[in-house]
Amino acid sequence: MSMKEIAKKVGVSQSTVSRILSGAPIKVPVALETRQRIMQAVKELGYRPNPLARGLRGGGTGLLGLIVREVGDPFFACAIDVIAREARLHDYSLVLGHAHGSADEALALTEVLETRHCDGIILLGDIQDARDVWGDLIRASIPLIGLCQGNRAPGIPTINADNKLGVTLALDYLFELGHRDVAYIDAGSLGDIADRQAAYLEWMDHHHIAVREGRKQPGDNEPGSGVLAFERLMALHEPPTAVLCATDQIALGVLSAAAKLQVNVPGYISVVGFDDIPIGRFAVPSLTTVRQPIDNMARLALAELLKVIRREEGQVQQLQLCEPQLIVRDSSGPSARPNSTAHMRARAG
Repeated sequence: MSMKEIAKKVGVSQSTVSRILSGAPIKVPVALETRQRIMQAVKELGYRPNPLARGLRGGGTGLLGLIVREVGDPFFACAIDVIAREARLHDYSLVLGHAHGSADEALALTEVLETRHCDGIILLGDIQDARDVWGDLIRASIPLIGLCQGNRAPGIPTINADNKLGVTLALDYLFELGHRDVAYIDAGSLGDIADRQAAYLEWMDHHHIAVREGRKQPGDNEPGSGVLAFERLMALHEPPTAVLCATDQIALGVLSAAAKLQVNVPGYISVVGFDDIPIGRFAVPSLTTVRQPIDNMARLALAELLKVIRREEGQVQQLQLCEPQLIVRDSSGPSARPNSTAHMRARAG
């Protein structure tokens, strides 16, 4: 359905219909009754504006591109839903692209989104070979905002959870419960996750606690990796009393492995995740975790992106950190085993 057909039905010029629908100023006022007839015809005929045509005329398309590292990641799935709802509040729709964690795919998606005349792009989640991506994206003319990038997104405005604070909240809590032997299961080297590992090592050093052999376990961001890492921890001569997982997906794998091995959680070992994906509430036992404030992060990302798109006055902040929250559930509790002092070290002076 076109504006030409609406104009024919109402008996006005196509330019009048265009101005009424776009809200553009009109030198000769249009009668209220005519406006009402135009809007009624729009409703009856099911007219929808063509965003690509609007973009070709130099106006905004009302489309935002969203390039996601992994759409299968439950946290990112939640983030997509929040961003889509927040975008609708600003009268925008999303064009979704899945980068599969690949820089080449992210760049290819950027070209597609540009040809579809997206007004701006949000890059959700850090990807491999990220620096190759930043150069091309920054040189592109399209506005760009990073979300959940860690500290590896130079040159573009970025919204992150404060990963260091989140890890600190989790470890301080475990420390208060009496845990001194806390293992860490990693989930890869991507920016936001790498920040968490760095925060764990920094916290342990600050509290004069050596990371004993086998306590820092490698992994990928999927439950099976958590299963294997937990099995390795339980095979140690003296297993840790608690484990902090880089993501909830890892933590869910840990809980599954603990059930299979008949290891009591939290009686024998406490488990803490990071992200607060919805299924964590329904795990057995329910998962203690660090909640990323994705609602607030999405709002900030949209607000900053719209500043760039609309060329609004005021400086766009390069990095904004949102405060996470510790969510205490059933997978954590006081240390029921004596902590070995062999791994504690006193700092000289």
